[in-house]
Amino acid sequence: MSLRALLSAGLFLIALLGSDVARADTTCTASAPTTLPFGTITNGATGVTDASITITITCSTAALSLLATASVRMCIGLGTGTTGTTLLPSRSMAISAAPPQGNGDTLAYQLYSNPNRTTPWGLAPAGTPAAVVADLTYAVPLLGGSGSTTVTLYGRIPAAQTLSAGTFSSSYAGANVILQYAYNERLALNSPTPATCNAASGVTGTKSATNAFTFTTSATVLPQCSTYVTTDMDFGSNAGAITANLDRTSTIRLTCINRTAYNIGLSNGQNALGNVRRMRFTAPDSSAYYIPYELYRDAARSQRWGNTINTDTQAGTGTGSAQTLTVYGRAPPTTGAIPAQGSYSDLITVTITY
Repeated sequence: MSLRALLSAGLFLIALLGSDVARADTTCTASAPTTLPFGTITNGATGVTDASITITITCSTAALSLLATASVRMCIGLGTGTTGTTLLPSRSMAISAAPPQGNGDTLAYQLYSNPNRTTPWGLAPAGTPAAVVADLTYAVPLLGGSGSTTVTLYGRIPAAQTLSAGTFSSSYAGANVILQYAYNERLALNSPTPATCNAASGVTGTKSATNAFTFTTSATVLPQCSTYVTTDMDFGSNAGAITANLDRTSTIRLTCINRTAYNIGLSNGQNALGNVRRMRFTAPDSSAYYIPYELYRDAARSQRWGNTINTDTQAGTGTGSAQTLTVYGRAPPTTGAIPAQGSYSDLITVTITY
């Protein structure tokens, strides 16, 4: 080999050692639990409901010819989710059912980047609200290296919401989950952290990935009924035997949150003989006398009102407002001996199942 050739080889080696930019490639991926579960929410709850999950970001850099470090600045962006249209003042979940069960029913919630839940988590690096920024620096030995970091996603459902019964959810995938990052790779030196996650210059490279990870927010609002009011059924006064039907009505009033499916059943009373309801009178001599009667779900008095769900109970669906149902009563003409003079009564138990 000539002297000229040796000098050229030496100059080439010096040029290689003097370069601080690595010829490698850094790739970052993210993972998270599949669900951010808020659990069971009560309509009109006086307190907030919180939940959180941990997102893990792992970056790896291919092997370099010399020892080096890699530094990455990442932006993790979250959009509105599949059921929402806004980030502020809140995101929204919807009932995961076809109409009419899920027609327009929503639940407000928000995702935050801090445990105090004061900084909403946005989609874009410079957006309002902004994506969350995370930094990572790790060594890259001769055979390559990797590092990981975590960020916590904090969720909150505000208090005092008027809600419908059902299971609410919103999915985060595709364009609703973006991972953008810029990275620096340096040979035998510490790599400076990029100024931004989408830097246009002064970095080794930038990348962006949609559908970086997926998860679903979920919450369940249980059916709920309250504020029960009933009125008595008064068949009035009758002189002697009952010769024609005595028809009267009473009411049951209740308030159930929207979409609450309920059934109302009526017992046979305290004096029934088989399935025949009876009002009872106890004479001074302790003899008992009875007047048969019946309760119905319809004005034609053809549908007996009983206590077996899906057979003879009255079904309904809550609206969030008070609902009044009518009980139709009938005391038919008496047969046989004329009932003793006095006041007759019975006590019916109302059962509301939801």
